[in-house]
Amino acid sequence: MKVRSRSVTIYLCCALCIAGIFCGETAKSRKDNWPDYGSGPDSMQYSALAQIDKSNVKHLAQAWFYPVPRATARFNFNPVIVDGTMYVLGDDGAIVALDAATGKAIWTHPTQGIPIDRGINYWQSVDGRDRRLIFSADSFLQEIDARTGASITTFGTVGRVDLREGLGRDPKTIPQIQTGTPGHIFQNSIILGSATSESYGSPPGDVRAFDVLSGKSLWIFHTIPHPGEFGYDTWPKDAWKYVGGVNDWGEFSIDQKRGVGYFALGSATYDYWGGDRIGADLFGDCLVALDLHSGKLLWYFQTVHHDLWDYDPTAAPKLLTVRQNGKTVDIVALATKAGFVFAFNRVTGKPIWPIEERPVPKSDAPGEESWPTQPVPTKPPPFARQSFTASDIDPYISEADKTRILAILQGANNNGIFTPGTDKRDSIQIPGDVGGANWGNGAADPTTGVLYLRTSDAPELKPTLSAAAPFRVPREASLETQGHVIFNHLCQGCHGENRIGVRSPQDIGIDNFKRVVTGGVGEMPGFSTLSPSYLDALAAYLSNPSASAPVAPGGGGGGGLERMPPPPGITRYFGTYENRILSSDGLPAITPPWTSLVAIDLNKGEILWRTPLGTAPGLAAKGIKNTGASNVLLNPVRNGPAVTAGGLVFVGSWGDRTVHAYDKDTGKLLWEQELGGNPEGLPSVYEVGGREYIVFCAAAHAPGGAPGEGYAWKAGTPDGQGYYVFALDSDHH
Repeated sequence: MKVRSRSVTIYLCCALCIAGIFCGETAKSRKDNWPDYGSGPDSMQYSALAQIDKSNVKHLAQAWFYPVPRATARFNFNPVIVDGTMYVLGDDGAIVALDAATGKAIWTHPTQGIPIDRGINYWQSVDGRDRRLIFSADSFLQEIDARTGASITTFGTVGRVDLREGLGRDPKTIPQIQTGTPGHIFQNSIILGSATSESYGSPPGDVRAFDVLSGKSLWIFHTIPHPGEFGYDTWPKDAWKYVGGVNDWGEFSIDQKRGVGYFALGSATYDYWGGDRIGADLFGDCLVALDLHSGKLLWYFQTVHHDLWDYDPTAAPKLLTVRQNGKTVDIVALATKAGFVFAFNRVTGKPIWPIEERPVPKSDAPGEESWPTQPVPTKPPPFARQSFTASDIDPYISEADKTRILAILQGANNNGIFTPGTDKRDSIQIPGDVGGANWGNGAADPTTGVLYLRTSDAPELKPTLSAAAPFRVPREASLETQGHVIFNHLCQGCHGENRIGVRSPQDIGIDNFKRVVTGGVGEMPGFSTLSPSYLDALAAYLSNPSASAPVAPGGGGGGGLERMPPPPGITRYFGTYENRILSSDGLPAITPPWTSLVAIDLNKGEILWRTPLGTAPGLAAKGIKNTGASNVLLNPVRNGPAVTAGGLVFVGSWGDRTVHAYDKDTGKLLWEQELGGNPEGLPSVYEVGGREYIVFCAAAHAPGGAPGEGYAWKAGTPDGQGYYVFALDSDHH
């Protein structure tokens, strides 16, 4: 049955615009605060401050630095600043309150387990007497007093709400559900997405609302529809019982006046083969508008039907007002990994410009039925590259690498942006499932209707799909060797044989290590069925890889890991998640620029300007500087910009450890500064005592790693991890 890619349902009447009295709020609506992840519930990454502007930005100087030498997770936090207090993620995952003018610590709240790593939520009552920070750690929603750092034990059950409950699955089978991205506050509720892992048998990514004061569940939107719900017939029967994903693991945005949330939902699992989920798979890869009072579906649009590429939209939908045919229109604009921007009337869901269903290559993978067409917007034009041919090979790599990469292109399945995987040969994916726009990559100026995107071209080689099968571990071998076999089968596809991006259990603690492996973290899938003995063996190998002896393919001895069984009569297929096509120096195989900053005018649907963002250090040393930072990580950095009323776009570039300020109207570089670590996450902009500040989070370690360190990228200094805060120097303030 053919399923429409968009459905407009009855929208709430204008009474929502004047909906009842708010009982709570995110923070006082002052432009000197940065009260939420992405600047506010609307996720605009915009500041109305203008003290720092085009004329004086060159006089920015570091005001203070707060070190965080022992981060327990990926260090890419977006600080929240309210009334002169900055809230950050500190050592060992603790939440810390700082004096936002000096960086002096006010209080520290140690967390149990691994907390969310991209930001936290702030709520306060109308009278300001009750102020709370809301966060998740080890899949428990928790709250602390924003003034003292003390736990609020009246929330949930003795201060915690178990997020694994209420999803229609046995909570014991869900090791991890929290997402690294925080939710948003709407009145007295906290709205949450989730991270479900990307493996078979993962839980569904339902969108949920909880009462801020009590922790009580208020509503739930089933992203994989249950029987009788709209969209149920776009899946096989009872898919909601076994298919996972379709989750808002990235970002969403709230129109507070209308009481509507706009959610960018991810793909269903497994990402690269969907033979057990034949159909359009609503609401996978959808922009969904929900009434935040009830969780009711208002309208949706599916950006990818039956996703086989992990093209889930993760960047926050941007809420802008633009001029169309002489009239103002409230729109929502969604930038995707595939390099498209989809723009809609915020109220009706009607596209601002036509969207065409275009034929795409058919999959020949066993058991697969790919969707015959995919939606392509006619405006704006794509902001990322969507093909990779012989003429696109990087001119700066060696002749041997050029020959090798040409052979890869000639031997692979390579038919453009929607090339499906196959069991016969490898496939090319471009811009790649970490290319285009990802979480945090977009900022928008509400005064002009311009969208600013950090975009990457990261072509990948998707290995041939293969049928899932248990593997055997040599029981007679050393613990390190057993762990090596387990790593080769479960982890090497993403981390490589050199364990790129893997942190030793000795560094993060054995308990945290086991939680990450079994439950997953961020986009890493969890392996919930891994036995305690296998966990011990994996920990032993990763703590001391050199102690492992070589093992013949297939291992030996007894034992085996049983993957979750498929539905009756279905053989499932696997492929590795991310396999960058790189030179021996660690440079991307495609011609630069690899990372760019792009400005798109959503009044006209046109690209205003594009500029390379950052450099590859090895090439910069040779005088080649317009390459953009090389997006070489196997688990890549995803950071983004902030735009200000001062006419500036602030953004960091990973690999060259540099932060930049650009003229928002022209893209001209006006200021840059190298840090002791690589900038990650989002900058925050705020004001204290009449002085404007910009803060960047920077990591000294390599969260995803890459070959060719010192050429394609450079690691941070040993003491360079933490928060870098800039302001105008004393002579210009």
